[in-house]
Amino acid sequence: MKLRYWIEAARLRTLPLSLASIIAGGALARQSGRFRIDIFLLALLTTTTLQILSNFANDYGDFVKGTDSDARIGPRRGLQSGAIDLKQMQWAMIVLVGLSSLFGVPLIILGSGSLLEGSGWLFTILGLGAIAAAIAYTVGPRPYGYSGLGDIFVFLFFGPVAVLGTRFLITGAWAGMDWLPASAFGFLSVGVLNINNMRDRENDAASGKHTLPVRLGLHGAKIYHRLLLVFGLGALVLYGLIITRFRMNWWFGGLWGISLRIFISQRQLLFRPSREMDPFLKKLSLGALALAVYFFIWMG
Repeated sequence: MKLRYWIEAARLRTLPLSLASIIAGGALARQSGRFRIDIFLLALLTTTTLQILSNFANDYGDFVKGTDSDARIGPRRGLQSGAIDLKQMQWAMIVLVGLSSLFGVPLIILGSGSLLEGSGWLFTILGLGAIAAAIAYTVGPRPYGYSGLGDIFVFLFFGPVAVLGTRFLITGAWAGMDWLPASAFGFLSVGVLNINNMRDRENDAASGKHTLPVRLGLHGAKIYHRLLLVFGLGALVLYGLIITRFRMNWWFGGLWGISLRIFISQRQLLFRPSREMDPFLKKLSLGALALAVYFFIWMG
């Protein structure tokens, strides 16, 4: 029974997001004609452990601060239910920091040649920053998630850092147009966070957690969600048009079709109250993964 709570605490339905960003970076590397499976797999393992670390830390921080109360609409969490205690969660977070480092260090060495020379020092700083950001979202005296800054960090680490970072570690370079798919997956990742925050808006407001939906109100947060979808899906479609030189083909048609399906599916969310938004989180997360996998196959 306790294993079930640990699996729930890992929030498996959010993991497709972190995988999608790395797969998109791998797709850009394949398009350049250079691809290394060892670096790609290490990047997938590193980002997965960082995502689970972030999810555990989120449970820990929200429970300690009293945000995960019985009034919360989302799935009941392990600490909240008492199935997992604080000490166990602390040790789990330490283990995940170790695992992310275990995968991240060879990732940087293989991709940059060193941890502290050339581009290695930058990726070492980014790696340490990713660990810190995963924990500091809700943990500590000034968690940035409680100030409405979570969207910025999610965009950066799931967008440019993950996508362009993977591309650079595999190929040693990236192109200016790569910012379009990098931004696309950043915006879609923020969209998943926004659904989570819209769902928990009332409870967060009562707990002093000032996410953007708390600041904008539900109507404003829904408009913001639509913009995230337009910018995210639009950036990827625009990239597809550019690489096909604005000539329609079957590959671009598939990209357009998946993007349109995601937008139509998410549009239904705009007419739902907070308590009915939870299923849309999983839909957008899986939709982003489907886009990334299709993009990866296309670029090969």
